[in-house]
Amino acid sequence: MGKVISFMHVSLDGFVAGPNGELNWAKVDEELFDYVGKRISEGDTALYGRVTYQMMESYWPSAGDKPTATKHDIEHSKWYKDVHKVVLSKTMKDAALTNTTIISDNISDGIHAIKQKSDKDILLFGSPTATHALIQQDLIDGYWLFVNPVILGRGIPLFTDISGPIKLKLLSTTRQFSSGVTELNYEVDRS
Repeated sequence: MGKVISFMHVSLDGFVAGPNGELNWAKVDEELFDYVGKRISEGDTALYGRVTYQMMESYWPSAGDKPTATKHDIEHSKWYKDVHKVVLSKTMKDAALTNTTIISDNISDGIHAIKQKSDKDILLFGSPTATHALIQQDLIDGYWLFVNPVILGRGIPLFTDISGPIKLKLLSTTRQFSSGVTELNYEVDRS
C-alpha cells in the first residue's frame, strides 16, 4: 500500500510560504533539482491541492518544450505528464483532465483508495491547505522536508490546528546541500 509523503520546503521557523503565499525565499538550484528528480521519478502518483495543481498545470505540461528549457524543465515536464495526478478540490471537475483524479468529498475514503492502487510513495507537493486537511484526518504517513536557511517570522505554517501530538520517527537527515538547505525525512509513528 502506498504512503502519502508531504514534500515541502520549510523555513527554519516552520513556515511553508510567506504571508501572501510567496516562495521566493526557498533555495532551489540544480543540485537540489537533480536530487529531488531522482527520488520523485520512483513515484507514480502526485497529490496536490487545487491552487498548487493549477500553478503546476499552467507551467509543467509544456515547460520542457520551450527553447530555453533547462535540464530540470525537460525532465520534470516529462515526469509531470506521465505521473497520475490527484487533486483535492471542492470546486474542480475532472471531466476533461488527463491522467488526473479529483477528490472533492470524503477525503479519507478517496486517499485510502489511492493508497490501495499503488505500493509507491504518493507525494503531496506543497499545497499547505491540503496538507493541513490531511494532517487533521491522520492521512499523512511521512514528511520529506527541505529546511531552508531562513527565518520568515510570519507566513503560512506547516503545522496548524493540530489536535494532539503526532509522533514522528526520523528516517534520515540524508543530505545537506551547498545552498544550506537540509533534507529531513520523517515517518509518522503510529505504534
